[in-house]
Amino acid sequence: MYGADWCGDCRRTKAQLDSLGVPYTYVNLIEEPEQAKVALEISGRTNIPVLVYPDGSHQVEPTNLEVAAKLHLFGLA
Repeated sequence: MYGADWCGDCRRTKAQLDSLGVPYTYVNLIEEPEQAKVALEISGRTNIPVLVYPDGSHQVEPTNLEVAAKLHLFGLA
């Protein structure tokens, strides 16, 4: 997950993943601003959060329902 702590959607998505016990790597774009290029290359957008899934698919600014549906596909929720 690419995000920033100032981003409400990022905090919401992190809280959702944490509450479900889903393992993930958090790339903090404030601490690692060069990673913003990677997030942009993945999503084609500058919006965050960008979630990348095991199959290489991604979501940008997903709702909790969208994240839950995707996690369900991988048996993670």
